[in-house]
Amino acid sequence: MRERVTARLLLLDPQGRILLMKGRLPSDPTAPGAWFTVGGGVEAGETLRQAAEREAFEETGFTDVVIGEVLFEGEQVHHDRKRRPVLVKESFMLARCGGGDPSRAGWQALEREFVDDVRWWTLEALEASREPMFPADLPARLAQCLAISG
Repeated sequence: MRERVTARLLLLDPQGRILLMKGRLPSDPTAPGAWFTVGGGVEAGETLRQAAEREAFEETGFTDVVIGEVLFEGEQVHHDRKRRPVLVKESFMLARCGGGDPSRAGWQALEREFVDDVRWWTLEALEASREPMFPADLPARLAQCLAISG
């Protein structure tokens, strides 16, 4: 099975809100969307941190993102457009920025096609939400991050 290493960001603004994107998988474009963290694949020759910095800028346009250490890791199997399985290896890092409205100017065609929304979430809104999100325990993970980082 093909593997894809990804850098994911729990990107927080000064109010402790997390920026999430809502989208659908290319393997099932008619499925309801799910909320997920900013980030994406590590390209050849990149470190995890370099990929995180690049993805943060491409997906948000923010130039002031400060990225911390890896907080937790996960794996899940997704399918590509041809329905082939791909093992996605995720490293989640805490990151902070000044906030504001994210820009879609750096989005790639795939993101423009499958990402339906981007917005800041409070911990309380995440905990109350019944919408699907990845990772599924994101509210608990965010609560831990906020407790540790203040």
